[in-house]
Amino acid sequence: MVKFSKELEAQLIPEWKEAFVNYWQLKKYIKKIKLSRINIPKNHPQGCSSTDFGFSIFDPISSLAKNVSDKLFHSSATTTEIIKVKSKIMANGEEGSIYETELAQLFSEEDGVRVFFERLDEELNKVNQFYITKESEFLERGEILNKQLQILLDLKQILNDRRWKNSPAKINSGSVPCSWSSSPRTSDYSESPAELSESPPTETSQTEEAIAALERNGLSFINAATMGKTKKGKPKMAMRIDIPATTPTRTISAVTSMLWEDLINNPKKDGHGEFINKKKIQCAEKMIRGAFVELYKGLNLIKTYSSLNMVAFTKILKKFDKVSNQQASASYLKVVKGAYFISSDKVVRLMDEVESIFTQHFANNDRKKAMKFLRPQQNKESHMVTFFVGLFTGCFVSLFSVYAILAHLSGIFSPSTEVAYMETVYPVFSVFALLSLHLFMYGCNLFMWKNTRINYNFIFEFSPSSSLKYRDAFLVCTTFMTAVVGAMVVHLILRASGFSPSQVDAIPGILVLVFIALLICPFDIFYRPTRYCFIRVIRNIVCSPFYKVLMVDFFMADQLTSQIPLLRHMESTACYFLAGNFRTHRYETCQKGRVFRELAYVISFLPYYWRAMQCARRWFDECDPNHLANMGKYVSAMVAAGARLTYARQNNHLWFSIVLITSVVATVYQLYWDFVKDWGLFNPKSKNLWLRDDLILKSKSIYYISIALNAVLRVAWVETVMRFHRIGAVESRLIDFLLASLEVIRRGHWNFYRLENEHLNNVGNFRAVKNVPLPFRETDSDD
Repeated sequence: MVKFSKELEAQLIPEWKEAFVNYWQLKKYIKKIKLSRINIPKNHPQGCSSTDFGFSIFDPISSLAKNVSDKLFHSSATTTEIIKVKSKIMANGEEGSIYETELAQLFSEEDGVRVFFERLDEELNKVNQFYITKESEFLERGEILNKQLQILLDLKQILNDRRWKNSPAKINSGSVPCSWSSSPRTSDYSESPAELSESPPTETSQTEEAIAALERNGLSFINAATMGKTKKGKPKMAMRIDIPATTPTRTISAVTSMLWEDLINNPKKDGHGEFINKKKIQCAEKMIRGAFVELYKGLNLIKTYSSLNMVAFTKILKKFDKVSNQQASASYLKVVKGAYFISSDKVVRLMDEVESIFTQHFANNDRKKAMKFLRPQQNKESHMVTFFVGLFTGCFVSLFSVYAILAHLSGIFSPSTEVAYMETVYPVFSVFALLSLHLFMYGCNLFMWKNTRINYNFIFEFSPSSSLKYRDAFLVCTTFMTAVVGAMVVHLILRASGFSPSQVDAIPGILVLVFIALLICPFDIFYRPTRYCFIRVIRNIVCSPFYKVLMVDFFMADQLTSQIPLLRHMESTACYFLAGNFRTHRYETCQKGRVFRELAYVISFLPYYWRAMQCARRWFDECDPNHLANMGKYVSAMVAAGARLTYARQNNHLWFSIVLITSVVATVYQLYWDFVKDWGLFNPKSKNLWLRDDLILKSKSIYYISIALNAVLRVAWVETVMRFHRIGAVESRLIDFLLASLEVIRRGHWNFYRLENEHLNNVGNFRAVKNVPLPFRETDSDD
């Protein structure tokens, strides 16, 4: 049977852990009471209660008689006289009460019991006040969403009532693509111009009623007096709808819409326009739907919070009764059940209301469909995944052993063949090897995040039902490596069988095509949600200046900065196959080309450039100077990377000095940001020496070792610059691959502490639900 403390640890909401009953601390107080009872001498003071038995041979008899009398006469006096719990109304007039417990009966270990109940009162008051705070937040959010929904319904009524007799010029139509999932990306308010067309009197009255309802709900229209009137004598109106800039087209549309609106709304000019932009209304509907889903999730969390704390109070009081041989739980639990966090039914009623609203307006009165959105079911982990992970791991080890033996026997690394093989085959296979290693490290990250209760799905805004689990990551990794090593074995066998190099070298190209086809495959196989999410994130990174950056975007961009060797190998592979060099087996063409050499700079700069643009966009959106400082880190890395590339081609003392200076500056900059900003360490005022106050891992030494390891791996570039040993082409390639692998390992190691720090920030702010932006402006327009 699992102990309740472990059950509570597994079921509590990680971001609200500090707000839960400190069950573990209360257990320590009970243990102290138990130890004090054991250490009480036999000649204890007479002032102690006679009910504190166990020190006389007659005590068991008196206890038995007392229990029999309690059962016969149903007397509850003994339970009501042990403790008295008093409640006081809060002085500031807020809802809820403050509870204080007084001992109505003496205990042999009175000090320990008093301390226990004082601590218990503190926990009860803490839980009660946190529940009241969160409940008020969700109730307020529910009221705002109801108002937003009413605005949406009124707008849809206008869209249904209005019928265009002529074809007006469509403004902003079709320029705002939408996605199913709502996103926390926000943008400036974009205005959609509107002009009333000629309509029957009944239709006009319906429209005016809808507009009046919108104004009552706080939706702002531009003042007709300042904006002039149309040819029909009716006021021009412009409604503000906030559409998040989740795509470049939305960002451009928001800017062009504002400029175009200034022209359309000019009193000196008359023009045609839509009364309401249909595309924006569709986007607004999806945003409100996503907000209702998040509200329901939050209500479910606060409901779980209430029930878990109730069970915790019950369990801890039963432990106290067992240790003290008293029946104090009944009277205290009666107070707990009457506390606000148990007695209030506002959350349950609001949940029912949200279910009803969502079913009616967003699921076509299909409750089953609505529940799929409100209560998504997580996929159960299959043992078949574990089985295939083991199977492919064994296949990989076996095939790699076969490859090593064949390579040795065929002399593939001999001086006569080493250059051709390493320049044609090595880049392709190293791409897959580095990618698989990165997937393996990501699987290790997922495993550690799950075991340490770091809510990575919430941080990355992944759907729990379709996000990749650590077993899935290991399965993808082992599958890739098995396929890659298998292709390497086939390549060697065909090469040894006498096939021409141009025919044999097509095998790596086929492997690349299969990988690309699998990545973009539209069928729901091989983790399609994860594949498409990866493609979307890469798209967001490439178009960084046009996106409001999310956590998953800049996290993935950081991964790319550690995969520059992979990108360079992709450049070599693309040149070799797209230029048709594999047919003639002339690999020198790419390397000697001027475009290829200059493209190496672009490839080395791109990940840092994308990351710097993300920092610039975040500074633009948030006006936080830290983002500019972070951008400087990536600019220094770009300068250092360019200097190292130039030094590799112009090996002289001048460029050596430049490389040394730029690399040292970039490395120090990166280490400072790693430890202080990304990991939140090196806090001089922390109770943990040079760490931070809150640590998820129990051993402090792990953090010190991680700091040293990250610092050592950050300076691995010294080997690429100094070249301490004169080595051949094969050994040089292998060392480059080793250094690239170490950087991937360092990044995987960095990932854990980066998300740990982000999780602790969420915990500090009790942030467990996304705050979805709402589309309609609720304050009067100040234009």
